[in-house]
Amino acid sequence: MMLRSGLLWLVSTIIFSQSVLGQENNAEPDPNLIMGRWDLTVQGADGEYPSWFEIKRSGYRTLVGSYVGQFGSARPVAEIRFDGTHLRFAVPPQWEPSRKEIVVEGTLEGELLRGVVTDGQGGTLPWVAHRAPKLERSGTPQLGEPIPLLNGSDLTGWHVQHANVKNGWKVVAGVLTNAEPGNNLITDEAYNDFELSLEFRYPKGSNSGIYLRGRYEVQIEDNHGKDADSHYIGGVYGYLTPSLNAAKPAGEWQQVKIRLVGRVVSIELNGERIIDRQTIPGITGGALDSAEGEPGPLMLQGDHGPVEYRNIVLTPIRF
Repeated sequence: MMLRSGLLWLVSTIIFSQSVLGQENNAEPDPNLIMGRWDLTVQGADGEYPSWFEIKRSGYRTLVGSYVGQFGSARPVAEIRFDGTHLRFAVPPQWEPSRKEIVVEGTLEGELLRGVVTDGQGGTLPWVAHRAPKLERSGTPQLGEPIPLLNGSDLTGWHVQHANVKNGWKVVAGVLTNAEPGNNLITDEAYNDFELSLEFRYPKGSNSGIYLRGRYEVQIEDNHGKDADSHYIGGVYGYLTPSLNAAKPAGEWQQVKIRLVGRVVSIELNGERIIDRQTIPGITGGALDSAEGEPGPLMLQGDHGPVEYRNIVLTPIRF
């Protein structure tokens, strides 16, 4: 009798253990392992370039997100598959020359993600990703001394992004002028938190942009009379939509004031507060890098259209 009871106990234990093991093996992966924002560095054919994606939960178990590639704006990701170690998602092309889907695959390695992304020619490019910093600030902000970024006579303090690309930037009568588009212009110095004020003017149909820390583009474009949009003048490209379109017609001087603290940005255009203390999720297309935790330069986009800038003044903010 005791033997039979012992056998029954043993069989029951084995069945229970197998049941628990089966539940563990069939357990859904923990999405918290990869949810959040990630800063990528991609090894491209012509050198490194930055990328970014965000992973969020939709409903009980579906993962969705946003993706920023080498250029263009953030595009939605309808579904991200994750098995506890590996992730995969695909997005349609945006400004890429190829019509093929962009496929991103990665593997979680501790605090890092490593993977590959398709390059549009059928190949793959390796990337590594770190969690994006929150960039939260504490304490009372203190304004430093205003720094004029133009000396009125030449490009001292600035350099072009690409040494092998035509430089159309020059100073004419105290005005920074890009009459022959071809290259972006970058400050020699890097900055953290700041207030920036400047004036700009462009001809009809032209397009430029101001990259804050070299990573977040505030759009400068001839969109007078159009509905406000994150891709239009005053928007943080693809992320933040102005509350109204305060643009003047092409050919007139316009003024923009920008305050950037951590990820929080406020923008005034022609005296109107169009973005008020909104959070920038991540880098925009065309960013210099994805090192969001580091200071970065200002970059003026000069490869799209003619534009003029003057009275560029940056005031550092410290805590």
